[in-house]
Amino acid sequence: MAVSVPNLFKQRRYPFIAFLIFLILFVAFVIFNSQPPVRYQLPQPSSHPPVIKIEPETVDNTTEVEINSDHTDDSDSDSSLVYEWEVCRGSVAADYISCLDNKKAIKSLRSRRHMEHRERYCPRPNPRCLVPLPEGYKVPVPWPKSRDMIWFNNVPHLKLVEYKKEQNWVKRSGNYLLFPGGGTQFKEGVNHYIQYIEKNLPKIGWGKRTRVILDVGCGVASFGGYLLEKNVITMSFAPKDEHEAQIQFALERGIPATLSVIGTQRLTFPDNAFDLIHCARCRVHWDGYGGKPLLELNRVLRPGGVFIWSATPVYRDDERDKKVWESMVVLTKSICWKVVAKSFDSSGIGLVIYEKPLTSSCYKSRKENNPPLCDENIRPKTSWYTPLDGCISTIPETNTWPAPWPQRLKSKPLSLSTDPKAERAFHEDTKHWSELVTNVNMGGLGVNWSNVRNVMDMNAGYGGFAAALTDLPLWVMNIVPVNGPDTLPVIYDRGLIGIYHDWCESLSTYPRTYDLLHSSFLFGNLTQRCDMLDSVVEMDRILRPGGVVIVEDSIDMLNKLKHIFRSLHWSTSLHHQRILVGQKGFWRPVTKR
Repeated sequence: MAVSVPNLFKQRRYPFIAFLIFLILFVAFVIFNSQPPVRYQLPQPSSHPPVIKIEPETVDNTTEVEINSDHTDDSDSDSSLVYEWEVCRGSVAADYISCLDNKKAIKSLRSRRHMEHRERYCPRPNPRCLVPLPEGYKVPVPWPKSRDMIWFNNVPHLKLVEYKKEQNWVKRSGNYLLFPGGGTQFKEGVNHYIQYIEKNLPKIGWGKRTRVILDVGCGVASFGGYLLEKNVITMSFAPKDEHEAQIQFALERGIPATLSVIGTQRLTFPDNAFDLIHCARCRVHWDGYGGKPLLELNRVLRPGGVFIWSATPVYRDDERDKKVWESMVVLTKSICWKVVAKSFDSSGIGLVIYEKPLTSSCYKSRKENNPPLCDENIRPKTSWYTPLDGCISTIPETNTWPAPWPQRLKSKPLSLSTDPKAERAFHEDTKHWSELVTNVNMGGLGVNWSNVRNVMDMNAGYGGFAAALTDLPLWVMNIVPVNGPDTLPVIYDRGLIGIYHDWCESLSTYPRTYDLLHSSFLFGNLTQRCDMLDSVVEMDRILRPGGVVIVEDSIDMLNKLKHIFRSLHWSTSLHHQRILVGQKGFWRPVTKR
């Protein structure tokens, strides 16, 4: 029989009633106090708030947003800040690279003898203007068509067309620039040249034994571009010099490349990184500066790796070339490089292939200790604004060649710590990124991956993000921040490429060169050293219109980034409260007159 409250009163069960009332009040008290009070507080203005007034918008009506997401976020968590953007001005504004175009610093140099004027000199404070678009800029030609042709208006430079017209570097045809696969040393085409190399040294094994190579003074990077179909990834580099826009051409084509120079400082690569280094008339004086340029190649060349030199001193007999060759013979012998092939092609060019030793035993048995072995106890470990070595970097005692590609990608990297915990962490990282990319990045963020070719991971770690993308027709430039753990050797051991960089500065690349930027928990540390706004301006500079940014970070950091992105007229969407996706449009501020 059910007992009702009125019956309890009739039966005068007052103690039970009192207990029941007490119990109800107690439960209500607990529930009420378990909910934290809701407090809303307006953002406190800083002592010097950025006052940024958005200029009138000029939108290209043909631009379509390609992020198809149900998570588009129209809220603005930091609306107390108003940003005023301006377009960079000047005749070279559309191609502006602040750390390479610092004319004031370059003019004050005491010497240019060792290419000092092609090195980095970053202005302070960082410029915060937005680079303009070239007139008539279009969405780039998609890969693989882009390897052979690009829109002229996207890189409207004709100097190389005229200067190299007899060598088939690049030609103009109507609205396009065409890349026939020629070059100064590729008289019968780059494919013939690649086959010629393997014929001279079959053990090279393109795409298996030889996976990661460095192309010095690469021109328009056709050598690296054609090797991609053989599963070889090439870090092509050249300085920003009178060969106008050669690296910009390469990146517009969808070929990995970066701006750099062998001058007075180390290249931004780790020791023992590349399986093969190539130079075809790259205009580097290897024996100059006390032989330091060749010592730098020796530093970044993997033990057992080879250097291919195709230049006039190899196959011409005039007095100048003879002297260069004789100097090269002395220098290569002093660092224990062995000639493994030397030949001349029917086209009239020739090459020599040197091999770096697998161990340091040869160095110790030389009659003269010149150049000396580096003292690893005092030798700088970093390769960021570090002077060139005048010594030979030692070869690790436990040294073997990496596993063939693609097994190399997931094998234990040679440079990884021998601690079992390190290997376990590496494999867990690989698994984490494989699952995250498959389950979230590919299908859950609304990114149209078919339009993505050039990718940059801004905080690459072990390269797990890039490793998870290797089956797609794209490539990834892995950035290892200089103020964090040095994982770049691991990335190269895996058969991937990357560079060191400090995101408080401008990157050594042209504007509009990447389709997608990825960042995983970069900004927490970065904002302790420099302003987030500078980093976003740089992201806007290197990202193409229509390009996408994927940022994984704390919700507080994402909200701050979202506000800046939206001030740039980017579309944004938030996913899982930890991933922010932004897409850049064609908007640029109206130029003030």
